[in-house]
Amino acid sequence: MSRLIEYPFTLAPEAPALLEVAAGVRWLRMALPWSLNHINLWLLDDGEGVALVDTGLGDPPSRGLWTAVLEQLGRPLTKIIATHYHPDHLGNAEWLSAATGAPIWISMAEYLLAHALHAQTSGFDMASQHAHFQRHGLDADRLAKMNARGNIYRRGVPTLPSRYRRLIDGDVLEIGGRGWHAIAGYGHSPEHIALHCAEAGLLISGDMLLPRISTNISVPAAMPEEDSVGRFLSSLERFRPLPADTLVLPAHGLPFRGIPARVDQLVAHHAERDATMLAAMRKCRSAAELLPVLFPRELDPHQLMFALGEAIAHLNHLCRQGRAQRIEEAEGLIRYQALD
Repeated sequence: MSRLIEYPFTLAPEAPALLEVAAGVRWLRMALPWSLNHINLWLLDDGEGVALVDTGLGDPPSRGLWTAVLEQLGRPLTKIIATHYHPDHLGNAEWLSAATGAPIWISMAEYLLAHALHAQTSGFDMASQHAHFQRHGLDADRLAKMNARGNIYRRGVPTLPSRYRRLIDGDVLEIGGRGWHAIAGYGHSPEHIALHCAEAGLLISGDMLLPRISTNISVPAAMPEEDSVGRFLSSLERFRPLPADTLVLPAHGLPFRGIPARVDQLVAHHAERDATMLAAMRKCRSAAELLPVLFPRELDPHQLMFALGEAIAHLNHLCRQGRAQRIEEAEGLIRYQALD
């Protein structure tokens, strides 16, 4: 299967350097302060200016690099497009828009969720997440370490736009005289937008289609029984019909070709995770008790947040399929058990 995936570029550019990956499309890579240590940003020629897809984390090092990149470009930004609300994608959108006058394009669900997290709206605040993870068995010590980080979203996205231009599934954005079709995806975030240009044979996939890792799929406190895994798998099928020679420009990892093979790998990966979980659920187990089954290593608080969210997502998916049952105990603890 892996031989059906090709990597035409073996090295990433080092910011502020840019690398042309196709006619009128350049690649900028910025560092991230996590184990996933980088994000790919894409600059598309757009008439006399440049359209940008994703913006990097809103921290001083990234903004220093952006100052150098904008000076190097010598051309104005025409559009700032965010695939979704996560800090490494939306973090500099408002800052860049204020500096350049370029409008921000994003889907409505991503825009609204960004504001909810930034403002700590009920259901999207730290107290709600604390209660959510507590019900799934996370112990007080690890909860305290997670909460000690404060509002990490606001640190990564210091400012948010008060206005935006809405992207919706099926929209066509004209960039540089070519049409880029918006493809909505679900599961990783509420209304992620990828962009496909059939004429150029390109897909800017954001986090929906990554070459070597599976994007995180979590369950938010406000929707505790959401089947995020099911939504993600359904979304993957929307990419399968695209030509195998389409060059995929992902948010993380190297550009690649071989969409059908990669979709197959991701579907198989999640099926394997489901099977692993089921095998450990002959007795009632909480999501926290099942964490070592999926992630048999030490997790820092940042990794723990994503890992527990993903464990809950797979458990919800198994319940939705009728392969497991969710049991709410009197004290509020939630456990799961496989169904024969």
